[in-house]
Amino acid sequence: AWGLQPETLAAASADASFRRYLRVAGARDGQPCTFVIMDAPPPQEDVRLFVRITGLIRQAGLHAPEVLACDEDNGFLLLEDLGGQLYLKVMQAEPATGPGSVADTLMRSALAALVRFQCGVPAAELAPYDEAVLRRELELFPQWCVQQEFGITWTSQEQTQWERVCRLLIDSALAQPVVAVHRDWMPRNLMVAEPDPGILDFQDALAGPITYDHASLLRDAFISWDEAQEIDWAVRGWDLARKAGLPVAEDFGEHWRQLEWMGLQRHLKVLGIFCRLKHRDGKPAYAQDLPRFFAYATKVALRYRELAPLLKLLEPMSGREVAAGFTF
Repeated sequence: AWGLQPETLAAASADASFRRYLRVAGARDGQPCTFVIMDAPPPQEDVRLFVRITGLIRQAGLHAPEVLACDEDNGFLLLEDLGGQLYLKVMQAEPATGPGSVADTLMRSALAALVRFQCGVPAAELAPYDEAVLRRELELFPQWCVQQEFGITWTSQEQTQWERVCRLLIDSALAQPVVAVHRDWMPRNLMVAEPDPGILDFQDALAGPITYDHASLLRDAFISWDEAQEIDWAVRGWDLARKAGLPVAEDFGEHWRQLEWMGLQRHLKVLGIFCRLKHRDGKPAYAQDLPRFFAYATKVALRYRELAPLLKLLEPMSGREVAAGFTF
């Protein structure tokens, strides 16, 4: 029905999961075009979740790729091709961030779309980002980063300090208003498209803390900004959310604290995931960004007295990484 040409199959993008994406030539409404095939092998992946959340996002008026055909049993989807212009690639090519810059324009678009996502995607239709999930994510850090990557075994006192920090971060997250959370709302998963942005990698969406996706966007896995720029975009996002009636904190200072603590939970999780990708999945390239996450985590732990015990746990690992020359 889509005039697919198997001989044109080519890799479309890499993924940290078990999914593969392939681009293939075909035709739609009699016009030549390309499509993307998602290969999500069962039982590791479930395309039904992707299809359902695609529907929720599109119903909210946002641009998720249209699902054109689905083979649920074998884990294949035929998707609309959103092109190859990732926000991340565009930002890396033109790193200036002043008013009117490409990065500033794209980030404002991303913030506006995030507000529409939080307003329009019903959190009640998503599984909860609850304590069990938050704790399971945090435990990736000691298991894969501390033990596997660095060969460190914590003492009982250090383990107690870790548990106290986890309790603080989990309580902060659970105290926030609940909205739909994409969980990876960042330039690598947003595409220059019409309408803009095209949204990718949303199949793990949950109902959870309102600052989570703001933290994902501002303190990204693959590109970093100076703090003045982070705060500028954070204020803009907070103001857009308030005007849209979203239940962000009334005081920006509290919103920023929530965002930083939420970002710390995410960064500890990602440190674990990137080390797991290296040691379990044979994907060592992600570990090259460990210094970025240690720098994020150290900055936040230094800023808040309650989180200071984390510094002693991080230093044996982050000291080596940051000393190797990482700067924002």
